[in-house]
Amino acid sequence: MASRRMDHSPGYLVARPVYSDPSFQEENERKEIVQTTVQEKLRKNCSCTSRRALLIVKSIFPILDWLPNYRWKEWFVNDLISGVSTGLVAILQGLAFALLAAVPVGYGLYSSFFPILTYFFLGTSKHISVGPFPVVSLMVGSVVLSMAPDEKFAILSNSTGLNKTVINTVARDAARVMVSGTLSVLIGIIQLLLGMFQIGFIVRYLADPLVGGFTTAAAFQVFISQIKTLLNVPTKNYNGVLSIIYTIIDIFKNIGQTNICDLIAGLLTLVVVIGVKELNDRYKHIIKVPIPIEVLVTIVATGISYGANLAQKYNAGIVKTIPNGFIPPMTPDVSLFSEMIGSAFSIGIVGYAVAVSVGKVYATKYNYAIDGNQEFIAFGISNIFSGAFSCFCATTALSRTAVQESTGGKTQIAGIISAFMVLIAIVALGRLLEPLQKSVLAAIVIANLKGMFWQVFDVPRLWRQNKWDSIIWVFTCIASILLGLDLGLLAGLIFGLLTIVLRVQFPSSGSLGNVPGTEIYKEVKKYKTVLEPEGIKIIRFTSAIFYGNIDGLKNAIKKSVGFDVVKVFNKRAKALRKIKKLIKKGQLRATKNGVISDVGTDNEGFEPDDDIEDLQKEESPEVKEVEIQVDWNSELPIKVSVPKVSIHSLIFDFGQIPFVDVVAVRSLKVKADAVK
Repeated sequence: MASRRMDHSPGYLVARPVYSDPSFQEENERKEIVQTTVQEKLRKNCSCTSRRALLIVKSIFPILDWLPNYRWKEWFVNDLISGVSTGLVAILQGLAFALLAAVPVGYGLYSSFFPILTYFFLGTSKHISVGPFPVVSLMVGSVVLSMAPDEKFAILSNSTGLNKTVINTVARDAARVMVSGTLSVLIGIIQLLLGMFQIGFIVRYLADPLVGGFTTAAAFQVFISQIKTLLNVPTKNYNGVLSIIYTIIDIFKNIGQTNICDLIAGLLTLVVVIGVKELNDRYKHIIKVPIPIEVLVTIVATGISYGANLAQKYNAGIVKTIPNGFIPPMTPDVSLFSEMIGSAFSIGIVGYAVAVSVGKVYATKYNYAIDGNQEFIAFGISNIFSGAFSCFCATTALSRTAVQESTGGKTQIAGIISAFMVLIAIVALGRLLEPLQKSVLAAIVIANLKGMFWQVFDVPRLWRQNKWDSIIWVFTCIASILLGLDLGLLAGLIFGLLTIVLRVQFPSSGSLGNVPGTEIYKEVKKYKTVLEPEGIKIIRFTSAIFYGNIDGLKNAIKKSVGFDVVKVFNKRAKALRKIKKLIKKGQLRATKNGVISDVGTDNEGFEPDDDIEDLQKEESPEVKEVEIQVDWNSELPIKVSVPKVSIHSLIFDFGQIPFVDVVAVRSLKVKADAVK
């Protein structure tokens, strides 16, 4: 049956000489490589022509490349519709994500506006919507809360005749805005330096399983942080290791103080937003422009809160104050840099990785390229610029970017139009949102976490494809939940690198056999029909062979052949040395086919076992000159136990091995000699 199938399948025949390296070099002349001098390299790299200068300027300001080629008649209407839709979503998400960053909600509008202005000129992605992202906002919030906690601004008040501790919210909010703005500037400096020094490759170490586990853990932390806002229950602000556990305990302790008005508003918002988003996804082929449900819900909720006066009657938690217009630029507090440098680095890398990952998805879809180093520069300058205007760190949001692309956005023009929509909210409409309940914003945040929570279903798929990847995903997720996002990311990164070491240190291996009727070889332990050639073992090794895993190679060979090749080699070497001594004394005679003992000759060659180290020392040049051949599977004329071996050849499949070091070569040579 197998041969019949093979008769109808395409085949090939390869016929060529078998080359050794010297014979190949003799028949094929090598090219002469001309080494360039240092002066020539400097002259080439430092020379400046008008064309080279133009290319450099275009690489720094990509807008000079794409804007002159913009098709106004074809694209502008699409970008206009996309920009308006994205801007409306950005307004609501900016307010909501400000809660995560632990700053007044009005600063979320600034964070949705200023970063877009610089990215428009410097960015290389045509589709990402620049602004706050829940994971990054939560990481910023953890730094803000640790450096400006409520306890630091507690004051005594006796306005009612009783001494009571209250929080100076004005001073606290001002300090938190300063911390978040300073953090944004520091993040921007780090990103700018990484981009200038061409360190864009660093994001390669954030593998997809690691990012998936980290963002899922972050989504869980965002969910918990918004649950307390949804319930409007008092809790302490915890940071660091096990902070999420302490927050959950506080929520359950104070759950009896839940504000029913906020809970109902939040749950209704959550149900409506999730339901309409599902309709948008399911019928996106019919609904060309997604229903802006967040905007509609916000308008309705604000109207109800204002009309029913929920803050006064039911003590509902509302936004209260949104700044009207802009605030003057601030000078970052450089003295705080030393305290936040570690967190700034991790936040900057995560923000960059999220933005580039999302950008590459759409770049592949629409067939254009993203420059990783230029993205570092673009986000670095954006964060420095926006940090000076009291914004928190900017990256991109998956849901907002999806809105911009799905509504027909073609270029960064859509992004600048969305910034214009946010500008209108800042200068004119912000005050209208002051009666809005915070629980409604919390519900909008939770509704936008669905995609990140759904990443949990990647774990079974990863387990089937590569168990190590699924372990990295789970470890990073658990570590980020328990240790906090910054330490969890570091722990996941170290664990991921450790798994690479373990995979190299203990690579997989196996014996190969032939599939009958074909030239295909597969692992014997995986297939029932494969057959091993008689007297031959074919061993596949799947990693570079070097001093660190040479013992793994030895164990793989021992497991495949069924005996220790080195010990067999040592036994044979010892026996061969004794045979040579007897031949030299004339007590044995060597024939063409082996060694035969003379009749009646005592076996004076028997000696106690020598140390293995003596094998390389005691062989004299005179003995080496004796040409003999030994059949090791026959009876030997000396009293030395040499295992009988049914294998005459070892074949190594090293097709997946990138390099072999000197230690490995020596070890392979020993094993090759043992089976001769």
